[in-house]
Amino acid sequence: MKLLTLNGHAWQEDDQLTKIKQVAARIHKSRYDAVALQEVSQHKDARYVYDHIRNDNYGYLIQQELNALGSTDYELVWDVSHYGYDVYEEGIALLVRHPIQSSESFYVTNSTSIDYWKSRKIVSATCVINEVPVRLYSCHLGWWGDEDEPYDSQVDVLMNHVNVEGLSFLLGDFNASDDRHEEGYDYILAHGWIDTHRVALEQIGEETIKGNIAGWDQNKEGIKIDHIFCNQHVNIQQSKVVFDGRTTPIVSDHYGLEITYTIG
Repeated sequence: MKLLTLNGHAWQEDDQLTKIKQVAARIHKSRYDAVALQEVSQHKDARYVYDHIRNDNYGYLIQQELNALGSTDYELVWDVSHYGYDVYEEGIALLVRHPIQSSESFYVTNSTSIDYWKSRKIVSATCVINEVPVRLYSCHLGWWGDEDEPYDSQVDVLMNHVNVEGLSFLLGDFNASDDRHEEGYDYILAHGWIDTHRVALEQIGEETIKGNIAGWDQNKEGIKIDHIFCNQHVNIQQSKVVFDGRTTPIVSDHYGLEITYTIG
């Protein structure tokens, strides 16, 4: 089984349509069981195509590219968290290659206002992969030390929503560097979650952002703030940083992270 997470930095990238095609091509080739996406934006004035999905929704366009490539079995789950750059409805998404049994979205911040840029929402979905029920959570959390929206409070709310009895994965941009101790990364591990990159038999890549980006304006180094956590010990054959300009193109200000795993 294979999972991917990517903060797409949607509609803030140069040549975004080309990069959407590149992301879709990778998903089609790898046949990920599920893909978690963050910063999945759509313009607030774009035309609705169905429900609350507009025709320029970043996740929807990836799904359409997948359909064109022949991967017609990916379902999209998306919801908006807040307005970004005044004109974009910024949200998070899951693309799942297996029938979705149930899905939900929920805020983890004190604010539940779409007008406040620090409002943070989680999207989750349950599916069955190789006869095993799996709960997936696409996450985009705030920052450690934020007095307005404390990071530990966001994690606490998330933990109150997760399905701890079955197999669950938290995927996404956690804004939590794995080399900063006693901060957000350690706080998540303290709740019993396992960093799949750390326990993988093969680890390829060590950073998912490089230099300063929005939210990390003072950063001058390469750090890993995008993670895939699991609530159970599974066999992680490989964890690999992708879309980093090495074997796959750079498509965002974040690199992606994929894992390959088996159960039993």
